[in-house]
Amino acid sequence: MASSEHTVGFEPADRLAQDRESVRRRFWIKLKRVMAKLPFAEDLLAAYYCAFDKQTPRHVQAALLGAIAYFILPFDFIPDVLPVLGFTDDAAILATAIRMVAGHITQEHRDAARAALKRGIETADATE
Repeated sequence: MASSEHTVGFEPADRLAQDRESVRRRFWIKLKRVMAKLPFAEDLLAAYYCAFDKQTPRHVQAALLGAIAYFILPFDFIPDVLPVLGFTDDAAILATAIRMVAGHITQEHRDAARAALKRGIETADATE
């Protein structure tokens, strides 16, 4: 199967997104590690809650899981350890996915994201 220029580099994220439990576990590990450097944490968490909401349509879950999988992958187009630029590719992928499915990210998802940030990430994943 030939891949187009638009999907080159995203294959690992696509494969990872198929394993929901791995995404769930690895998401919280990475989020805890990079939280202080992440200006889009609330959007990322809202997308996470939407992706794992049983009421969310499958195609929306797939789009969001792909974006979240890209975030948790250990390699990137722009390495996350670079100051300022490190998360720009992650933010762009997430913003694109959110724009595609914006109507499905509800106020409840956003409230859950805010609450998780308010109570601290350490306790947020324990309740998931």
